[in-house]
Amino acid sequence: MTSLQYESDSVSALDAATLALVRLSAAVVAGSEAQVRAHMAVAARETPHEWVEELVLQSYLFAGFPRGLNAAREWRKISGRAAPRSDEGEEFERAEEWARRGEETCATVYGEFYEGLRRNIRALHPALDAWMIVEGYGKVLGRPQLELRLRELCIVAACAAARQDRQLHSHLHGALNAGATEAEVGASLAAVEEMLEPDEMRRYAMLWARVKGK
Repeated sequence: MTSLQYESDSVSALDAATLALVRLSAAVVAGSEAQVRAHMAVAARETPHEWVEELVLQSYLFAGFPRGLNAAREWRKISGRAAPRSDEGEEFERAEEWARRGEETCATVYGEFYEGLRRNIRALHPALDAWMIVEGYGKVLGRPQLELRLRELCIVAACAAARQDRQLHSHLHGALNAGATEAEVGASLAAVEEMLEPDEMRRYAMLWARVKGK
């Protein structure tokens, strides 16, 4: 595909470990099995294994369980690492803790738009609001094993690859709110170029420009 420039943004703004993780995030959400396998192999070489474990775990929020499970299966094969014997994610008695952690994490990502988000999601369905906070931002994205800045860069890539423009808009802001630099966020978009058509890349470049301009 045609190479597109994001002003001063390029993938060079990301170190090798982060770039591999971001590209893997996009592949898990929208890539073929061969693409997932290829990016998983790169991540196994370049990225701390704990980061990849966390990326695989959070992928079901954006890719669904089928792709999340397939990613976990490929990771076990490529890394040679066995699953841990236990994990806090199976301790459902921690639901109140996850709710508190989820509120804090979601408020960090959405900033001044947090209260509006909660009202809007609850208007769709109260269960979706509860699941977003407890399950999504608390149990999963609030896990301390991977910093929120990196999680948000991966979510930017995942939303772009999945052509989810509304969620991409939110998480471009969210990555900045979580401490990512403009160069890192732009690089996370540029990193998924191979998975998108040129007109899609242009659309996201304009969206990113609007976010930066606010």
